[in-house]
Amino acid sequence: MKLKSKIIAVAGAALVMAGALTACSSDADQADYNIGVAAESFEVQRTIVGINGITGETIFFAEGRCSFEYPAVAKDSGEVASRRFDVTCKYGPDEYRKHVFILGDQDSVVVSQEVAIDVSEYHTRIVLKPQNAIPEFDIMVGEGK
Repeated sequence: MKLKSKIIAVAGAALVMAGALTACSSDADQADYNIGVAAESFEVQRTIVGINGITGETIFFAEGRCSFEYPAVAKDSGEVASRRFDVTCKYGPDEYRKHVFILGDQDSVVVSQEVAIDVSEYHTRIVLKPQNAIPEFDIMVGEGK
């Protein structure tokens, strides 16, 4: 019963924080945020294409229910923007694949959402998965050195 109380408390705190953070956002910002949450849950069908800027050739292609990460760099940090582009796609009920792309100086990426999805422009979407509160352990036993 203690774990259930903790999960409810964390969920309540998350709802309050999300409400405070999104109270001043525009309709477009809220819809964008909710699409991002849907994509992280593999609910958004996307086509991701990498293009060589010199030759115009397609250098990579991914299609499916994909989430992508492009590490952001703060403008005042002095760091060079990362050329790494990570794509994680769901291909079946229990089949996931991660693709890591390293872009060159002349390469570009196009990420297209192929199908419209229904998201709210007024309410923040929060996904709670109580099963994630309990970690899954892998135990490896073998000869130690």
